[in-house]
Amino acid sequence: MDGMRSTVEKKARRKLIARNQRQRNLWFGLGMFGLIGWSIAVPTLIGVSLGLWIDRTWPTHISWTITLLFVGVVLGCRQAWQWIKRETRHE
Repeated sequence: MDGMRSTVEKKARRKLIARNQRQRNLWFGLGMFGLIGWSIAVPTLIGVSLGLWIDRTWPTHISWTITLLFVGVVLGCRQAWQWIKRETRHE
């Protein structure tokens, strides 16, 4: 009787752990999705704002808005990539 009881308890514990892990992964994934979006959007918007200001203040033949937009996207993607690498290393 004790063997059957310990088997049932072990299976119940595994099931609870799996259920909690699945819920954590769902929320973790949604959080990561949002964080990655913001980590790319913020440097991009800063680059565009700075580029617009430079273009209005010192007009040249170079479009600083487009240049700094590209720089912001690249920096944001690099930052997001490093964050993903760091988070997946902990798992």
